[in-house]
Amino acid sequence: MRTGGQLIVEALKANGVKRVSCVPGESYLAVLDALYESGIEVLVCRQEGGAAMMADSWGRLTGEPGICMVTRGPGATNASAGLHIAHQDSIPMILFVGQVARDMREREAFQEVEYRRAFTEFAKWVGEIDDARRIPEFVSRAFAVATSGRPGPVVLTLPEDMLVDAVEAPDARPYTRVESHPGAAQIAEFGRLLEKAERPMLILGGTRWSEQSVSDITQFAERFQLPVGCSFRRQMLFDHLHPNYAGDVGIGINPALAREVKDADLLVLIGARMSEMPSSNYSLIDIPYPKQRLVHVFPDPEELGRLYRPDLAICAAPAEFAAALATLSAPVSAAWAGRTTTMHEAYLQWSTPPQTGPGPVKMGPIMQWIEENTAADAIFTNGAGNYATWLHRFHRFRKYNTQSAPTSGSMGYGLPAAVAAKHLFPEREVVCFAGDGCFMMHGQEFITAVRYELPIITVIVNNGIYGTIRMHQEREYPGRVSATDLVNPDFVAYAKAFGGHGELVERTEDFGSAFERSRASGKPSIIEIRLDPEAITPARTLTQIRSGS
Repeated sequence: MRTGGQLIVEALKANGVKRVSCVPGESYLAVLDALYESGIEVLVCRQEGGAAMMADSWGRLTGEPGICMVTRGPGATNASAGLHIAHQDSIPMILFVGQVARDMREREAFQEVEYRRAFTEFAKWVGEIDDARRIPEFVSRAFAVATSGRPGPVVLTLPEDMLVDAVEAPDARPYTRVESHPGAAQIAEFGRLLEKAERPMLILGGTRWSEQSVSDITQFAERFQLPVGCSFRRQMLFDHLHPNYAGDVGIGINPALAREVKDADLLVLIGARMSEMPSSNYSLIDIPYPKQRLVHVFPDPEELGRLYRPDLAICAAPAEFAAALATLSAPVSAAWAGRTTTMHEAYLQWSTPPQTGPGPVKMGPIMQWIEENTAADAIFTNGAGNYATWLHRFHRFRKYNTQSAPTSGSMGYGLPAAVAAKHLFPEREVVCFAGDGCFMMHGQEFITAVRYELPIITVIVNNGIYGTIRMHQEREYPGRVSATDLVNPDFVAYAKAFGGHGELVERTEDFGSAFERSRASGKPSIIEIRLDPEAITPARTLTQIRSGS
């Protein structure tokens, strides 16, 4: 006889869970008690949104569901921000939510929410476990749903009285991963399309990749001399200094690369959905009939043909498709080889940071210092804002599993993601980029890094405004500034008050030594960069945007 709380924890252990993030609540005390001697590490967070984002980051970096636990009502609704990120970004995650007792439902009891109605748009599946004997069944299904097809989040709600029921139930077993493979005929047809092409291009994206599959796709691109782009915030899928790399197909795309995508006669999307951001507001590929011949490889049949009618649809996970490409014979001479070289050279030029700009701090030289002084396996995290352009455009990702950033464009993600990444990979350097507005969304999780002795380095690009919104505001309503100015704390004092290390950078030349001191401190660190608001983008100032120049 075991309680529902014990069965939940046993099911997690059977499925290989080593860590969970949470904000505790009385609605799932029985689970917290079962975790006490379970061997599963519990990261106690300060807000449920940050806890859910940590679980998302674990799912993003491992391919296994990140696990988060929150209490009912406001706890669950706070967590919905992380749930939305996992949904839009196709990240496996399971959110356990404490729920009111079964005999109190439908009375609007204390903090009661009907999650199967509330979270339908945020999750692949929302279930409520009424009978503790069914816990092994529900948890096994949750892992299968979260990882199969297009991965995503699952929500399981746990009535608090169910968790204390003592019942007989079968021992939990690990879930079985469901893989989807390309057929031999599909690979052969893909080979024939390549033979006919003159301007082919690969775009990599999505999830369900691995270090091996990234290596497989790299070898394929080398053999066929193909240009390769990565979709928005999936840049870690291809080495940026590889001669086949063409650039980031995302926000603020290199205009030369955008032309190449439009002019391709064979476009191969592998794992990518090519939604609004990577498609430049759906302008790179026509809907529903692309001008390019389109091969779309995706692990969920519901996505194939949903927006873009492909010439060849292959329902397969990226890893399985990449492995199957080894059977194709490379051409003796690829007609597009020169184009591939030209596209890589254009990328190198585009990703070389500018050395000038308004104000005493220049972000270009700072990015150059970071490139020269961080390891290839360093993990970079960020949330959303114009500051992220400096990272996405000028950091050259070299290895798989070095990026944790939301394609959903959610602010506040970078700090909790960095905490999760450092907990997962304590031997690797983790650098969080944040704007002043972005950081303050979940800045309280800095204390989580301090508590668990996770020496992340957070670079806050502080320009005193909600920069992206101000940029749009100045373009659409020049000079009419409304609701975009910010007043910020002293971020150095903030770091020290939390028990971390703080540095202030007001001149470009001070950044390198500030970063080195942060490293040497062995503590979670904040480096505040005071950036002139005029330096809103690498190419245009606020004044230029306001004047339309």
